[in-house]
Amino acid sequence: MATPAPASQTLSRGIRILEILAEAHAALTIDEIAVRLDVHRSVAYRLLRTLEDHRLVARDAAGLVSLGPRMAALAAGVAHDLQSEALPELTAVANELGMTCFLAVLDGDECITLASVEPRHAVASVAQRPGARHSVTVGAPGKAILAQLPSPQWPAETAPRTIDDVAQVRTQGFATSHDEVIPTVRSVAVPLALRGQRPAAIAVVHVASAHDDREIAERLRLSAQAIAASLGS
Repeated sequence: MATPAPASQTLSRGIRILEILAEAHAALTIDEIAVRLDVHRSVAYRLLRTLEDHRLVARDAAGLVSLGPRMAALAAGVAHDLQSEALPELTAVANELGMTCFLAVLDGDECITLASVEPRHAVASVAQRPGARHSVTVGAPGKAILAQLPSPQWPAETAPRTIDDVAQVRTQGFATSHDEVIPTVRSVAVPLALRGQRPAAIAVVHVASAHDDREIAERLRLSAQAIAASLGS
């Protein structure tokens, strides 16, 4: 059976352009966007002009396209209360442990970073940009999120190893990963269950640390409890 066409192909393509620019982490030419969108340059140009009119994208003097300032305002409105309550805790964890701390939420079958704070005085830290996403079946925050869901709600392709890892999360209260999302990078995450909101997790990413996983998880758990309490969960 053929896959049904989107209700609005134009809208779908416009949204896809925003996703392409977010994933690129760099400005792109119109030709590059057209190739990634798999449309003629003229089609990409018309879509970009509309997005530019709404300040969702911007073009510099060389014609390179990047996400526009309006996107930041829209992003700030997503789960505003959750982000407001989480940011002080993320900042405290990042500076205490010397590693990037972030808030992730479930988005379909993916785990998406909603907010992130890098340590203030660390010599080097791993970046975890808001908007970064990957399958919920990999990485520590993904496993911490799956631990809050009944298995029938998991993606169909969930591997046996992930099933075992999630069972361990439910037993020990935290998840770990190494080399699963970013090569050489380690992550520790704890579930963040909030009444009336999508399953979430708070996590850290690092390459090496003097803190062991349980110590990191305990610090994250304290912040998760503080965030939940502040939101009445």
